[in-house]
Amino acid sequence: MHNNRNLFLVVSIVITTSLACSMSGLIPIQNKPTSIPTTPLPAQSPPDFTLPAPIIEDVGPITDGDLTSLYSNISPGVVTIWAYTDIGSPHDESIPTGQGSGFVIDTQGHIVTNQHVIQDAKDIEVDFPTGVKSWATLLGTDPDSDLAVLKVDIPEDFLVPLPLGDSDLVSVGQFVVAIGNPFGLSGTMTVGIVSAIGRTLDSERQAPGGGSFSAGDLIQTDAAINPGNSGGPLLNLNGQVVGINRAIQTETFSAEGSAVNSGVGFAIPVNILRRVTPSLIENGKYDYPYLGISSLNESFWNLKTLEALGFNSNASGAYITEVVHNGPADQAGLRGGQSESAIPGLLAGGDLIIAIDGYTVDHYDDLISYLFKNIEVGQIITITALRENEEINLELTTGARP
Repeated sequence: MHNNRNLFLVVSIVITTSLACSMSGLIPIQNKPTSIPTTPLPAQSPPDFTLPAPIIEDVGPITDGDLTSLYSNISPGVVTIWAYTDIGSPHDESIPTGQGSGFVIDTQGHIVTNQHVIQDAKDIEVDFPTGVKSWATLLGTDPDSDLAVLKVDIPEDFLVPLPLGDSDLVSVGQFVVAIGNPFGLSGTMTVGIVSAIGRTLDSERQAPGGGSFSAGDLIQTDAAINPGNSGGPLLNLNGQVVGINRAIQTETFSAEGSAVNSGVGFAIPVNILRRVTPSLIENGKYDYPYLGISSLNESFWNLKTLEALGFNSNASGAYITEVVHNGPADQAGLRGGQSESAIPGLLAGGDLIIAIDGYTVDHYDDLISYLFKNIEVGQIITITALRENEEINLELTTGARP
């Protein structure tokens, strides 16, 4: 791949992003060019562990009392997580090198947090609001969703599982609450709204050819999220978890170098947790589907680009810039760009994906979110695309990320 083409590429496959909130600071999110692995993996066996069904209740008018009750009911299930590592310069091994948040999901001692909170940790400590402290065992991690599941061995009486909601019901403008440990200030609650849904960011998984995969269907919120909030719950006003706080986008940093909240935060939807967590508990990992394509970065989808590619001014979808040799998309007959266009480094002649299984794809984010939420490894899907302004339908069998 030529360097001058990298500006136009993003990975067109499943899943999540750059580092969120940790004690060592937040990294501002950037759209980085990526490449895609080509070797499919076998589908994983279905896990026996299942999470409880969503609890859906109506919520009345918002008052201070409601938020006070929410906090008193939910905060006992939100924990502080300390990571001890022996990586980097010499330091006192009794002092943790990273800190984040997490929450209890059942009475068996399972706790959810972000993978980046405990990445490279030699020991993991979990502190409960009651003052109880426990070493945790890491059961599994998922770099694509940036989720990790821990297990603590403490009496059931000390565990307060948080109710899980349904992130498919989350709407823009809905009030949400974040509880976590920003800058080590345990039990901090902030309030905001859902600013957008279906966002796509970089995955924590590195692609074999360089760069990262993509993570999709993220919730954007303006609830204040800062270093240390990573892994904590994002809740609706019924006190149900609808997301797991993961990242912020910012260009502002404190004097110590920590990223500062800008009102643009991102959370993993709880329905991804429902899908991933049982496999992390049973198998230690979760496999995501992939197509084996690169797609034009949406920030370049403008009239100049449309004209250069030969599309109508109202065309929308996910434009394929490159297809991985012998990958799922290649085997299905999808095409990437093939001929030079008026824009240096951008090849014309690629397919424009406009639907998947009949679901309309207006943007690259739509494609990623649909795959993220609905498709399994080895599943046959129908891709609808525009090729030379003619609509085609192709069947594709998804692969798995290595």
